[in-house]
Amino acid sequence: MTPDADLADALHRVRAGGPVLRLGVAVSGGGDSMALLRLAKNWCSAHGAALFAATVDHRLRPDAADEAQLVHDTCASLSVQHETLVWQNSPEGNLQDAARRARYDLLAEWAKRLKLDAVLLGHTADDQAETFVMRLARGSGVDGLATMRSDWRDRGVQWMRPLLATDRATLRNVLVKLGQHWVEDPSNDDTQFDRVRVRQAMQQLSHIGLDRARLTETADRMAGARDALSWLAHDSARRIAQVQGGDVHFAREDFGKLPTETRHRLLAHAINYVSSTPYRPRYTALCALENDVLSGKTRTLQGCLISRTSDGLVIGRELNAVASTQSHPGALWDGRWVLQAPDAAKVQDLLVKPLGDGITQCENWRDAGLTRTTLMAGPALWHQDQVIAAPLAGFGEMKLLLRLPDTEEFLSTILSH
Repeated sequence: MTPDADLADALHRVRAGGPVLRLGVAVSGGGDSMALLRLAKNWCSAHGAALFAATVDHRLRPDAADEAQLVHDTCASLSVQHETLVWQNSPEGNLQDAARRARYDLLAEWAKRLKLDAVLLGHTADDQAETFVMRLARGSGVDGLATMRSDWRDRGVQWMRPLLATDRATLRNVLVKLGQHWVEDPSNDDTQFDRVRVRQAMQQLSHIGLDRARLTETADRMAGARDALSWLAHDSARRIAQVQGGDVHFAREDFGKLPTETRHRLLAHAINYVSSTPYRPRYTALCALENDVLSGKTRTLQGCLISRTSDGLVIGRELNAVASTQSHPGALWDGRWVLQAPDAAKVQDLLVKPLGDGITQCENWRDAGLTRTTLMAGPALWHQDQVIAAPLAGFGEMKLLLRLPDTEEFLSTILSH
């Protein structure tokens, strides 16, 4: 299909679940995203939808501001509202990973502020093939080698990659025909980045049949295998998993009888679910964790506390991971909980924070049937140093707990990738 048809097909599938009236597009100024901007503008004009564009400036390169200005000027000529979103933080550790997370965070805040129905991203078939090779080099399993998601929800936003079947050269041809300028990121030639080295190596791989088409076909097959394994994990979890007080409990004996792939898939999903994080732990860390916990040790990973009981394996929230997490009543706390204020007029005077040492104010917490560790990492409604309500601990008004994690919700995440 043509790029226009690829975009229309992707949006048609999303529209089946509801109207797309306000569409966002992330535009860096590079060829892929500039082509997506022009294609999205055509689609919106034809379907009566409003288009909004955003550029993320990580302030990592001196030319980034000029590139954002190019996008802004192009959007102005198309009557598209554009914003430049600036990353204010100083990155530490893995720079590329931190920048990627910041990019999604900034775009998500923008999309929710503008009440967008979906945000388009300009990843292509070339990105798909390169990602496959990068993950293969890292020893990724089935999930890592599967195709990139074409549409998904994260951070409260619907994301779409409508051009995954389109190659870069085709998109450049679109821009040339339109007389549209774009910029080439100089980091695309910087061999200190894995993706650049992989891109260069793929020129040689194509000589032995490992070209873009073959790599993306294999990624598609891996996606089919991933789906089958997810269904197996889902069926297994329905038999052996329960969510209690926000913790995921696996029946230990039955858990141990599962195939290794299924055990690790369930353990990773439980960690993601409890910690509200989108990415699985590294496989080596996951294997070491499982061995330690099944041998009787308590371990932490990705903001979770994982322990063994007499008959179970428990994945709970680590108190240190949520110690500074707070929200106003009625807002989502730690990704899974909502506590309301007893009096709407006093909402601004109250905060939702972990119960922590406030458990000493809950005289009958043992009657709740949950461990002290679970209760302390759970939500409580606070007024300064006073606990107003801690429903998990049986303190205060139970009806104030409007949303809490449950087994069915956990099961659904196993199939959501």
